Amino acid sequence: MAIYHFSVKVISRAAGSSAVAAAAYRSASRLHDRRLDRGHDFSNKAGVVHSEVMLPEGAPERWQDRATLWNDVEAAEVRKDAQLAREIEFAIPRELTQEQGIALARDFVAQEFVANGMVADLNVHWDVGAGGEAKPHAHVMLGMREVSEDGFGPKVRDWNRTDLLQQWRERWEAHVNTRLAALDIDARIDRRSLEAQGIDLEPQNKIGPAGARRLERGENAERAVDHVEIARRNGARIALQPSVGVEAMTHQQATFTKRDMAMFAHRHSADHDQYDRVLGAMKASPELVELGTDGRGEARFTSRSMIESELRLQRFADGLEQRQGHAVPATALARGIAAAETRGLQLGGEQQAALHHIGTKTDIALVVGYAGTGKSTMLGLAREAWEEQGCTVRGATLSGISADNLESGSGIRSRTIASLEHQWGQGRDLLTSKDVLVIDEAGMIGARQMERIVAAVHKAEAKLVLIGDVQQLQAIEAGAPFRALAERHGAVEITEVRRQSEDWQRDATRQLATGRTGEALEAYDRAGMVHEHASRESARKALIEGWNRERQAEPEASRIILTHTRQECDELNALARDALRRDGTLVTDIAVKTVRGERLFCENDRIMFLRNERALGVKNGSAGTIEQVSKDHMRVTLDDGRGVAFDTKTYADIDHGYATTIHKAQGVTVDRVHVLATPGLDRHATYVALSRHTDSVHLHYGKDDFADRGKLVRTLARERAKDAALDYDTNAFAERRGIRVAIAQMLAAEKVPGWDQLELPVPEPAKIEIRRGMFDGLRLSVPGAPSLPRAPGMFAGIKLQPMPERASAEQSLPSVATQRRAIQIYAQSLLDAQRMIDRGLPVLEHQKSALARNELSLEQTRPHALADMREAFRQNRSLIQEAAAGRTDASIGAMAHEANVRTDPALRADRFVQRWNRMRKQLDAAEGRQRDGVGKAMNMMVDGLHRDPQLESLLRQRKQALGLMRDEDRVHPSRGLCGDLIDMIGHGRSRGLSL
Repeated sequence: MAIYHFSVKVISRAAGSSAVAAAAYRSASRLHDRRLDRGHDFSNKAGVVHSEVMLPEGAPERWQDRATLWNDVEAAEVRKDAQLAREIEFAIPRELTQEQGIALARDFVAQEFVANGMVADLNVHWDVGAGGEAKPHAHVMLGMREVSEDGFGPKVRDWNRTDLLQQWRERWEAHVNTRLAALDIDARIDRRSLEAQGIDLEPQNKIGPAGARRLERGENAERAVDHVEIARRNGARIALQPSVGVEAMTHQQATFTKRDMAMFAHRHSADHDQYDRVLGAMKASPELVELGTDGRGEARFTSRSMIESELRLQRFADGLEQRQGHAVPATALARGIAAAETRGLQLGGEQQAALHHIGTKTDIALVVGYAGTGKSTMLGLAREAWEEQGCTVRGATLSGISADNLESGSGIRSRTIASLEHQWGQGRDLLTSKDVLVIDEAGMIGARQMERIVAAVHKAEAKLVLIGDVQQLQAIEAGAPFRALAERHGAVEITEVRRQSEDWQRDATRQLATGRTGEALEAYDRAGMVHEHASRESARKALIEGWNRERQAEPEASRIILTHTRQECDELNALARDALRRDGTLVTDIAVKTVRGERLFCENDRIMFLRNERALGVKNGSAGTIEQVSKDHMRVTLDDGRGVAFDTKTYADIDHGYATTIHKAQGVTVDRVHVLATPGLDRHATYVALSRHTDSVHLHYGKDDFADRGKLVRTLARERAKDAALDYDTNAFAERRGIRVAIAQMLAAEKVPGWDQLELPVPEPAKIEIRRGMFDGLRLSVPGAPSLPRAPGMFAGIKLQPMPERASAEQSLPSVATQRRAIQIYAQSLLDAQRMIDRGLPVLEHQKSALARNELSLEQTRPHALADMREAFRQNRSLIQEAAAGRTDASIGAMAHEANVRTDPALRADRFVQRWNRMRKQLDAAEGRQRDGVGKAMNMMVDGLHRDPQLESLLRQRKQALGLMRDEDRVHPSRGLCGDLIDMIGHGRSRGLSL
């Protein structure tokens, strides 16, 4: 598990230190101190894998020699208590190789220190602890004075600012996490305290290698002693109460691996014996739940409370689905649609279907809408209809800017979820039975937060409407609750993209939404909107040049620059301001102190607000243009036309607003977008970035990040969907752990209405074990085997709620409409799984779970429905896509035919002959493994005859049709049909079969 450590200290003469001695020790070299006329020899020191002096532009070349540099530093300082250098120490993730770790440190030092005029002496240490674990870290000694060709100038007091240190700490976190993501390493660091992360453990300080050695020698080493003692206390706590450790593991991920657990135990233990006790306690903890294996074959685990939270969420949502009380009559919806048309507002068919869906009597409704499909417009009509029925409609989103967008697009009064929960905690602004709560961008909400929201809605007997897109940015916290609820309760999908002005761009957005990122990039490339450059630096410059040309040609159009990290945003903002200075748009800079350090602003500058402030009427992400600025005061015209004025001493949460992160841009719509691609992107961020525009989007990348177009496509198409604990087969394990009882006790304690009637969905383990999907054992490489069509999306075209999970034997058979729905959802699950297979990826656990649930729903529509439908799809795979799109008539007819085949021996015999002869041709054409696979399938067909004597009897009369009526067959008349068929498989082409 990667750890976060970033500390700063000053090397000072007042403490008896020498800059030359410090540099010699950190670089494991021999240096002579001219001031003291003393040599410092640390050349025998082990573990230093990289040493480099990095100079800013204009610095003397002689400083490349470390001894010259630090002797000049000593000579520049005359005070006996002078501050000589600043040292930055940070931990490098041990998940990286040495080469990757060195590159990570070099890039950060170059961007944060050298680019800002500091001399930097970088030394990377790769020490190995007593337990054999690597402890990679870097020491960076920084000069404290201005640099010119003549040497050192005056000291820069600005480099001592506390807010600058905070900025460095934040940027190191972002820098590391971006690099880990680019390398596809499943680890992240977090600069926040454990308390801020909700982890009930004591934070540890950093122990350096020198402190560790002093500790081993029995010498005084206060920091090392503190570090070990904190680890010992944390380890003792986890060993005594292992649930604390298990809970900490599920803070940002719903599931984790054995390696994650081992790294966590190592971090929170003082020695090998305590490590064993901590790890053993966590593994034996009743809170630990083993889930099974993921797509990589790794065992995954979660916490009991994570499962309980997800189960509570399911139960509360099920309660909402069973409840009615916020119905909007169909006539009222029709009137609203007609009234909208008179205002020039034309709803598409999918928008109207979504409107009817969320206006039903059920107190929970979900809409999965692709980016730019007009969800807000539909919600505006829904608001009017609900308000006509006497309901109050309230909106909520994770971010302030998204709340603004929801409110401006739909007229629904909106606020952030954090603000809403804070008010509820104070007993204010509580939901009532007359409320409809609309949550936008619901795909970004974690499981525990979603549980709190759904519980509040359930308790208040209100209605909940969730709007989101499972393929856009994933939940920030653990879990994937929106996707899980959509799979469980059904969702209407709006796929008709309206945001883009051209058809091919709307098609590209649909491709991005359904995982066909490569096809979308190819379309934009053909239009000249994907730009390759020699390096990321040249890509930045070209992006700004294109942005500036567009700005000058069409000043009235809205535009934004997007990239993955805040650090890249700062670079792009600086380049954009340089361009505006050159053409005279920006003239006089004023230095303003902000929460991110000192920034230069002037009139006509673009500005972004970084904190919600109700008094000003701005949200985190609001943007505008500066009309007037001084050191302490600013007046801004917001993009919505409102003017705000504020004192920068009381509100300093501002930054330049030309470029922003993709994460902050979800929900934004502008005319033109310029994107800088970096290795941290995945398919979810790419989808958001390339779907914000109405007219055009330009994607720029450097060949130092992506060696070729193929690497670009692979990176931008990476699947990183979050999983949920209940995506895995946890039911049997949960039953043994007594989770049913725990849930019931919690619901009773919370006095949830109807808790005693709620039945937890714990199917019998045997049913789960014997259930097989259509893709079990599928061999796509067999020649002649048809491939499934591409999936349009997991929820494409779902208009109605799915079947309940169980149906008792006493209930009558479901209606034809229910059967149609079950077939449609089952077909969509098949297409979704096949999409992963087509891309050479493992089917995700949540996709397997959805397929299993939808198989069960289909099986409940009538006896043998699942087996008949599987066979019908196997016979005619084009039926799958038709059924997924809602055209189920042909599938129902084919399923009925398969029922006849199953019950009529003559039809079964015909089917056997057809399949046998088709596989004979495949066997003759195949080689190697493919041939073995076909032969195995034919052997299974023969084995089936032993269990169906009636079919075998009929096939004896059809030997000629099976290709068995040859002279050699008459020589052994006693072998029987099965022996003849097996002999045919074994001999194959050597028997001279006439095919």
